[in-house]
Amino acid sequence: MAEDVVDLCAALLRIDTTNHGGGTAAGEREAAEFVAGHLDGLGVPACVLEPAPRRANVLARVPGDDPDLPALLVQAHLDVVPADPAEWSVPPFAGVEQDGYLWGRGAVDMKDMVAMTLSVVGSWSREGRRPRRDVVLAFVADEEDRGEHGARWLVEHQRDFFTGVGAAISESGGYSHRVGARRLYPIGTAERGTSHLRLTARGRAGHGSRRNSHNAVVHLVRALDRVAALEHPVRLTPAVRAFLERAGEALGVEVDLSDVDGTLARLGPAAALAESTVRNSTTPTVLQAGYKVNVIPGTASADVDVRTLPGTVDELMASIDAALGPHVTREVLEYQPPVQAPIDSPWFDAMAAALRAEDPEAVVVPYCMGGGTDAKAFSRLGIDCYGFAPLALPEGYDYRAMAHGVDERVPVEGLRFGTRVLDRFLSS
Repeated sequence: MAEDVVDLCAALLRIDTTNHGGGTAAGEREAAEFVAGHLDGLGVPACVLEPAPRRANVLARVPGDDPDLPALLVQAHLDVVPADPAEWSVPPFAGVEQDGYLWGRGAVDMKDMVAMTLSVVGSWSREGRRPRRDVVLAFVADEEDRGEHGARWLVEHQRDFFTGVGAAISESGGYSHRVGARRLYPIGTAERGTSHLRLTARGRAGHGSRRNSHNAVVHLVRALDRVAALEHPVRLTPAVRAFLERAGEALGVEVDLSDVDGTLARLGPAAALAESTVRNSTTPTVLQAGYKVNVIPGTASADVDVRTLPGTVDELMASIDAALGPHVTREVLEYQPPVQAPIDSPWFDAMAAALRAEDPEAVVVPYCMGGGTDAKAFSRLGIDCYGFAPLALPEGYDYRAMAHGVDERVPVEGLRFGTRVLDRFLSS
């Protein structure tokens, strides 16, 4: 049985769990069986659940010394986005270790967290240790699509398993972010909401050579231009406000909350952690129209990725509707509300303490994630969800370019650092 976190992560990377969307996956079952088998070998009974063929989830519970305390959930997804081998320097599913990094699709999104969690549980088993409180484990399918075979299904069909859970941790937080000589460690305490829209323009079909003032493609393009050009006002959530204030104080930067754009400019590289979350966003991503170059189609459609801050959804939809014009309608493909967890809480304080124990110079700050995670599903159970998958990252390493990017890789020493931090947090 693999014990070292690097070996565990490499083994997971070699299992192709590509999620192509639309309800299919290459191999979550094999990854789930690997995880469940490892936990069983450590004396932690694990259950594999498949809501659809090969869409596998793993649930387990590690008993703590005080079962009366609220339990902590560690949730991590087993699926990954596609990777084109022709674009990569190494085969994306080879789990290659070289140049101080472990390479492979899912290295930071998020098989690293799965491996770190298994490594921590392994240490407890070998050393006869137990966490202070029950630790609930959920390794899930389908996060990279709609979660219908993963977290959302578990919340709907296995709700009782999560009874007594007070907080959860998962991806996109706890990693080091260098700003000059300082090291910020952002912990995710909020996420923008997701509203995926489909815009449909209707016009008059006809011959491409003839004048047509009701061309659906033209109606759609003009509407998209107006939607993409919407000027969204600054809206500071508690997480973003706290990030600006605490990061500014640590970096010696003047913070003026009445001039957020100016403050972001002064924060330099730290601004990347907040610049996408001070406003809503409306981003066109998919276009569909026509079937022949000399035929004007009667309809044309576009999908728009809309991200929303708390309390802004109705206002934003009204502004989108006003921008569409008379020939374009919209429908909601997917809606998941924004989520927020308390910043001033014992959970956040314990994460910060675990980071500082391994890096005494760590500057721990809350932040809001621009995208979304399975926290949106688990928060429906009243669980406070945090982004905390700790890693120490070397200078020059672009963590934010790794997830879903080409040549995704995670630093080996960063993995070991993260495992130590995670052990401290989960144990105490």
